[in-house]
Amino acid sequence: PYYIDLNQNLYLQAYLHSSDPNLTMFVDTCVASPDPQDFNTLAYYIIKNGCVRDSSYVTYYSPYSHFARFKFNAFEFISRHSLVYLQCELVVCRFGDISSRCYQGCVSRSKRDTSS
Repeated sequence: PYYIDLNQNLYLQAYLHSSDPNLTMFVDTCVASPDPQDFNTLAYYIIKNGCVRDSSYVTYYSPYSHFARFKFNAFEFISRHSLVYLQCELVVCRFGDISSRCYQGCVSRSKRDTSS
């Protein structure tokens, strides 16, 4: 466990263990929950589908493409729950492949037209 107080910054870094320098990572989704088995019922999205949901979320530059670095502030769950669990989904892509998910950024799902 990592102990922090409300409004304290939480810094995270993900590292891809690979000798291939042509890979890059993208933080697609990070969600917090007081229940480690359920990230749906009571969930707080920090970033979802590459779209930042928490205004305190900041991505940090890394000179290495196989690192993903970011931070956010501890949020309201902490005042109501003694433990909060974080689950993040990262995508690994070929560096420079602009058609890959890593280069699409925020992807909001479009609504379907039901008239046809």
